[in-house]
Amino acid sequence: MTLTISEFGRLLAERRGSRGVRAAAAEADVSTATYSRVENGHMPDLATFAKLCKWLNRDPREFLGMEKTEGEASQAAVVHFKKKTVKADTATALGEMILAAQRALRAREELIGR
Repeated sequence: MTLTISEFGRLLAERRGSRGVRAAAAEADVSTATYSRVENGHMPDLATFAKLCKWLNRDPREFLGMEKTEGEASQAAVVHFKKKTVKADTATALGEMILAAQRALRAREELIGR
């Protein structure tokens, strides 16, 4: 099930709890203004999205409509597209392509002993 950006904001508010936005933003390593915007339903940029997913302990794929493949590490490539830039199925396909490339690079590194 894919979570929406408003659900992402709700999760941020839940994680923040009774603490102020400044404290939560500092803990998540984002600016107060950015944290507040995202909590109120605005789309974050890629770096912010990654930091906030990490802070929430949530897999970014939950918000991108992608499923984790068997044996895949929980921290994978994070893909983000601004609203209405591309269709959801196109964004999902591009994200899957990036994840496949990441798996191929890992396999290559294991072969050469890195």
